[in-house]
Amino acid sequence: MLTKAFIPYKGYYSTPFCRWQGAMANENSITLGAKTAARWMAEKKWEPTIFDYLVFGNTISQLHQFYSAPWAASLMGCGGITGMTVSQACTTGTTCIFQAATFIETGMAANAFVLTTDRTSNGPHTIWPNPNGPGGEVISENWLMDNFNSDPNVGLRMVETAENVAREEGFTKEECDRLALRRYEQYRMALDDNRAFQKRYMFGAEIRVSRKKTILVEEDEGIMPTTAEGLAKLRPLIPDGVLSFGAQTHPADGNASIVVTTRENADRLSADAAIPIQVISYGYAREKKGYMAAAPVPAARMALEKANLSIGDIKVIKTHNPFVVNDLNFAKKMGIDADGFNNYGSSMIYGHPQGSTATRLIVEGIEETVMEGGGYFLWTGCAAGDCGASLVLKIG
Repeated sequence: MLTKAFIPYKGYYSTPFCRWQGAMANENSITLGAKTAARWMAEKKWEPTIFDYLVFGNTISQLHQFYSAPWAASLMGCGGITGMTVSQACTTGTTCIFQAATFIETGMAANAFVLTTDRTSNGPHTIWPNPNGPGGEVISENWLMDNFNSDPNVGLRMVETAENVAREEGFTKEECDRLALRRYEQYRMALDDNRAFQKRYMFGAEIRVSRKKTILVEEDEGIMPTTAEGLAKLRPLIPDGVLSFGAQTHPADGNASIVVTTRENADRLSADAAIPIQVISYGYAREKKGYMAAAPVPAARMALEKANLSIGDIKVIKTHNPFVVNDLNFAKKMGIDADGFNNYGSSMIYGHPQGSTATRLIVEGIEETVMEGGGYFLWTGCAAGDCGASLVLKIG
């Protein structure tokens, strides 16, 4: 259990998430994320020099990736600090927050900035030398689609790992469709009252359209309208499967940041020092081969055990749910109502930029917990390679 790491209230934000090949498709995610962070700090009238360490997270390589963390720090106005780069697929944001928290816990840093970003659009295509191949032909890799479509450890597409869990647990397409519609309705809650919930944390991204034109992206792009009738008509992606396109996420672009610091500094930076946000515990797991969608459960159990809590102690739950099977399995194994978590949105609906997905979900979870009067918040999710991670925060 951690005792010294805190997040200032409103010491975080997420940009909107944009659909694949959408408004953010031509922006280097490192520069976009860093420049967005600089604008956000300027709006809060924070001097970037207050930070002494950067934890940078992304998963899809960008031009000058080699210099990612120190380069991003310089673009943010924190050019005098160093940092690390974390890449853990879908749980990158959570692990970045935990790494920042351990720096605070051990006294290695006093004010850590977590910057997570990704652009799945226009991802790199890597050429690997293959001098022993026929005619010296190279090995090529599409960073996004090749890895979504084949885990080299098991030779399965990600959707196939979710279908494995669905088959083992006996979930039906009807159950998947019903919960997928519920998740869409929960996202719509965030749009009520002129997007009142999203405006609690969302910060627009400035996108350069041309040399003379810049636009401000202030809302999610690429949300698919969903109905029960529409879902029922969609065929499963795999013959005899249960998951259609409407019951899974989609690749996206975006960035999100969180400040992790000491209690004293959090009080000073907080928009309301009466709302302390403490990082309590972290969990991780790796499921049996080919069962990625089941990994959030053991990861959450570890985080809860480290915090000396049970699932009944948790006020708000958010999950990374690239497939709705993740949530069906989590609810069944943890003995909770699947309809009762992921209020105000989830990655299945607004997309998955990978590096920043968990960060946005955690930001949303903090705000929902505050609205609920405080308590314990649990985030959990899966990641490539049948892995999972989880985080517990205490709010208020």
